[in-house]
Amino acid sequence: MKVVLCGYNWIGCKVLDSLLENGHQLYVYTHDNPPHVNSLIEYCEKRGIDYSLKKIKADNLPFKPDIICSIYYRYIIDEHIIDLVDKKVFNLHPSLLPQYKGCSSLTWAMINGENETGFTYHYLTSRVDSGNIILQKKILIEDWDTQVTLYHRVMFEAAKFFKKAFNLVKNGYVGIQQKNGGKYYKRETPHNGIINGRWNLQKKERFIRAMNYPPLPYAKYKNQEVKTFREFLDIKKGK
Repeated sequence: MKVVLCGYNWIGCKVLDSLLENGHQLYVYTHDNPPHVNSLIEYCEKRGIDYSLKKIKADNLPFKPDIICSIYYRYIIDEHIIDLVDKKVFNLHPSLLPQYKGCSSLTWAMINGENETGFTYHYLTSRVDSGNIILQKKILIEDWDTQVTLYHRVMFEAAKFFKKAFNLVKNGYVGIQQKNGGKYYKRETPHNGIINGRWNLQKKERFIRAMNYPPLPYAKYKNQEVKTFREFLDIKKGK
């Protein structure tokens, strides 16, 4: 099959491996990355796969794909691309849709005190994170999780199910329509990264863990960086 991967980070590299194992003709759209992000660019070069840093568009496609996979891609894929491949475009989203559409879904789930999250493979439509669900899986949010551990736990589990999702799409599975509801979160730092003194201690502790993803900025309290809940308590005590 002719397959386009729109991907980024190590999960993009992992999915590239999965597609190569099945002998598909591949082309990759990805993004430049900072040093702390695993480079799909370098991995494509290592594996001899052609790629582009341009946003996927009809006029820069190398061939007419049978399927397009969106795995942590940073651009919205336009509707004309979706129509071009007869709507066989699917995406991995780190939440249990229809809950937590948009950005920072795992971060917000932690902040809001959810007990579980997960991932969803779903079809892309003109509405963000609203297409039919192909498959999804629940994952427990542990009391010790930081954003970085939760992200990796969710994505490692999602990688195990990529082939199943791909085969469902390939075989014409239409998926399950999402229920109405579910909040959408914009691309922005939750609460500007600042701990609100009016929150209860439980929310403050969750927020500190939810903002922990080095080298991204940690939470702040009274203009001081807060890496752990114990640091927060020390700041409150004036230590």
